[in-house]
Amino acid sequence: MNQETPPNYAKGPEELLGPADMASMSGEEFMRGIRDGTLPAPPISKTLGYHLHSVDKGRVVFRGTPTFDYTNPLGTVHGGWYGTLLDSAMACAVQTMVPKGAAYTTLEYKINILRSIPLGTEVDCIGVADHVGRSTGVAHGEIRGIEDGKLYATGSTTCIVLQLPPKG
Repeated sequence: MNQETPPNYAKGPEELLGPADMASMSGEEFMRGIRDGTLPAPPISKTLGYHLHSVDKGRVVFRGTPTFDYTNPLGTVHGGWYGTLLDSAMACAVQTMVPKGAAYTTLEYKINILRSIPLGTEVDCIGVADHVGRSTGVAHGEIRGIEDGKLYATGSTTCIVLQLPPKG
């Protein structure tokens, strides 16, 4: 399902969900709430110009367009932009697979930049969960141009699955 509602970006820490609030829903429900705008989107996505576009169990897509603000001293898209986008997509794909009462955090991730994304090129970053168990999740991802279909980068991640305290 595609993003229809503009992101509801959190304006301060008090607007972000705490662990007890997150424990009351599954990871997939949490991600769908962000996509639908009923839950606050993370501020980093506003800062770096991308948003959650679609959510399915085990798969998410973030969509973004790099601008000059995200370039390195050579004028090309900074590797940190690729890395942040891939970390978001891969880890959120893991999040869609965790049950009520659990969440994730990234332990490590690796990216491979295959080519420079031309400024102004809209891309999709697809994250796919490969395995999510009681304590770890593994996922992979890719950044592809929407119009040109080119593969710009790939990545992989390992996440830890955390048990959250119940609301009470």
